[in-house]
Amino acid sequence: MAGQDNIQVKELDKRASGQAFEVILAAPDPEAKVDFPLSPPKKKDVSLEEIQRKLDAAEERRKNHEADVLKHLAEKREHEKEVLQKAQEENNNFSKMAEEKLNQKMVANKENRTALQAAMTEKFKEKDKKLEEVRKNKETKDPQEEGAAEN
Repeated sequence: MAGQDNIQVKELDKRASGQAFEVILAAPDPEAKVDFPLSPPKKKDVSLEEIQRKLDAAEERRKNHEADVLKHLAEKREHEKEVLQKAQEENNNFSKMAEEKLNQKMVANKENRTALQAAMTEKFKEKDKKLEEVRKNKETKDPQEEGAAEN
């Protein structure tokens, strides 16, 4: 390459963490051969048909992109509908389960209350029987006691 002898490297500092260098570039030599062209390459003439073909291709790409975006939006909306429907179903199922549990508890409470009332009624009947027996015993003992007291 033509400009390599125009570069000078000077070591500044050497440490355990690394090295520092200073790179000095010399002024370019006016006689040096340049590797790149100074003017950009000339564009070829583009025909009207070529322009129209490129416009048509761009329009086709735009339409395809628009169709892809619309398809993506439609899929997203469909997914949102499915999610909402699933959430509604889960909510309905939860409500039904909660109602069933509440009904079961109410039936169980009613059965327990009925059983408790029956048990209390039976207990009171037993007490009434015992009271009746005590009265009978007292009545049968009273005449004997009166007779024993007279003697």
